Formats: sequence, structure tokens, C-alpha cells
Amino acid sequence: MKILQTSLLRAVCAAVAGYLLVMYRTEMVRWTTIAFGAMFLVSGLVSVIVYYTEKRRARTAPDAQAVLVPTFPIVGLGSMILGGVLMLMPATFVTGVMYSMAAILILGAINQFVNLASIVRYARVPLLYWLFPAVVLLVAVYLMARPQEMAALPFRLLGWSLMVYAIFEAVCGIKVYRARRLYEQQHPQADEAPRQIEQADEVEYVEVTS
Repeated sequence: MKILQTSLLRAVCAAVAGYLLVMYRTEMVRWTTIAFGAMFLVSGLVSVIVYYTEKRRARTAPDAQAVLVPTFPIVGLGSMILGGVLMLMPATFVTGVMYSMAAILILGAINQFVNLASIVRYARVPLLYWLFPAVVLLVAVYLMARPQEMAALPFRLLGWSLMVYAIFEAVCGIKVYRARRLYEQQHPQADEAPRQIEQADEVEYVEVTS
């Protein structure tokens, strides 16, 4: 019974998590972007604080000329700026990234079309070769039309995967439970052996402790 309860508990947790990921995938993208922004901001802030601390220590040292003054953490300042942008404008940042990816895909598709058109002069190009850049171009157009939806696509796929896993986990748990109950009914002596061993261990433990 415990095995069945554990399987059903895992299935319920996976189903709930998957449902939340599917229903709130856009919010997940937003909060994930904010979380990454917070990490960049904290790392940059720590490097800047360490820089000013070391700089003040170098100035107040008895032998100031022998102490190396640290260089300004440009990377840390950039991390702070990037973290601030991610935290304050997560939707704008995600949209910009999606537009940039769409532009790269469009340029790549156009380049493939130009290459195929130049090859047509010398040889026949199968239709399949024209299909790949066309699909890439369609994906890029959809990416520009629905940037937030495309950014949330991984969370949507993960959510559906978790819900499918929950269904199979529940079905497998019930099947294992039924098979075990049927085996115990057909072989009752197999279930008595572990109980006898446990009782013998308890008796031995009592004798030793007494």
C-alpha cells in the first residue's frame, strides 16, 4: 500500500507542477528572467563592493606604494547593468532576444535560398532542399509575431511532459500494486516469511537488550 501511495503522490505532484507550467508559462518566463537578473545584479554588486574595499585598504595601508591597487571591475559593472535591465524590463528583454533570434533565422533562410538559386543554374535541386529554409523562414516569422509565446514554449513542453509522466506513474503504480496483491493471494507463504524474519529479529533484539 505504501508503494501505491508513493506513486500516486509523485503522480499528483508532477501533474500539478505540469499544469502550473502550462497555464502560467508566460509568468514563468518573466520570473525566470527576473531571477537571472537578480543573480547578475548580486554578482556585479559583490565585485564592485570588493573593489572599493580593497581600494580603501590599499590607501590606508602603511606602505601604500607596495600595495597593488585593484583595477575597476568593468565586468562587474556590466553585470549590474544587465541584471537591472533583466529585473526591471524582463518582457522587453525577452522580446528583444526573440526578435534578434528571428532576424538571424531570416538572414540564414534568405542566404540558403540565394545559395539554392545559384545552384539551380547548374543542377536540379530537389524540393526537399527548398523546404528546409522555408520552414526556417516560417518559424522566424512566427517568432516575430509571437515572441512571448515562443519564449514560453520550453516551459509548455516541460509542463506537458510532467503531466504525461504523472499519468504513466499513476497507471504503473496501480498496476504494480494489483500485481503484488494478486501474487500475495496466490502465494500466501511468500508473505509470511518476511514477517517471521522480522519477528525473529525483534525477539533476538529483546533478548540481547535484556
